[in-house]
Amino acid sequence: MNRSDAIALFSSYMKLTGVPHLGPEPQGGEFAGKTVGIVNGGSWIVLWSVYFGRTILPGAKLVNIGNEAVQLSFMDAHHRGKPTPPQSNIDAFARYARDLADLTRIDAILITCSTMNRSADAVRTAVADTGIPVVQIDEAMMERVVTETQHPLVVATHGPTVANTQALLRETATRMGRELAFEGATIEEAFELLGAGDIPGHNELIADAIRRQRAAGSIDGVVLAQLSMSVFELSYPDPLGEFGVPVYTSGRTGFEKIRELLSGAHNGQ
Repeated sequence: MNRSDAIALFSSYMKLTGVPHLGPEPQGGEFAGKTVGIVNGGSWIVLWSVYFGRTILPGAKLVNIGNEAVQLSFMDAHHRGKPTPPQSNIDAFARYARDLADLTRIDAILITCSTMNRSADAVRTAVADTGIPVVQIDEAMMERVVTETQHPLVVATHGPTVANTQALLRETATRMGRELAFEGATIEEAFELLGAGDIPGHNELIADAIRRQRAAGSIDGVVLAQLSMSVFELSYPDPLGEFGVPVYTSGRTGFEKIRELLSGAHNGQ
């Protein structure tokens, strides 16, 4: 990367994230004065958390925590055929959430990692005495899928995510008293393209998988299993028009759930 490109990269990044400060966010917005604690499965995904947070929660202060050790741990467990996520990861997420609650004032906590959706109960227990609501980023998405579809396609790009995402979908259907049959597709090449910075290529592989499944005439919705996959909507902002079925992303539905919680707090609910 040449110096000019590097300066543009740092400039764009800092315009989005800003630096920590005690005052309100300079861009202002509906949620000025509110603070959201975000527990991530890696530091690289913070860009997604900040982008969707800034887009859907204008004015909110976003406080991120998480590191690659968590992701490397569950990737290693998956590679060795062990349960994912490891209990040590769940314990770490509970500590991270408690750190957020102890270090600054937090109005809501969002767990963004789909592979770590099994940690939600431990995180809620860790901060139960504070009254801070905890949202797992996939929960609202799964509820919408169960309500609005009967035969969705669940797409993942990262192997360790698959079992936990599908388990959460089944659990949500059972909890809501609905029967749901779904198809699954894992496109690990898309994750590799994401890591190489080829966002258009990542999105096209996902689109191709949707088109193939639609050609079979068997699905009525698509679930993108990971927060990282939410960049798909940058290429396909109108999936219903493009594919004929809705495409659900956790980056949008998860932060919309936090928006709902904070809006309720605004209204004294």
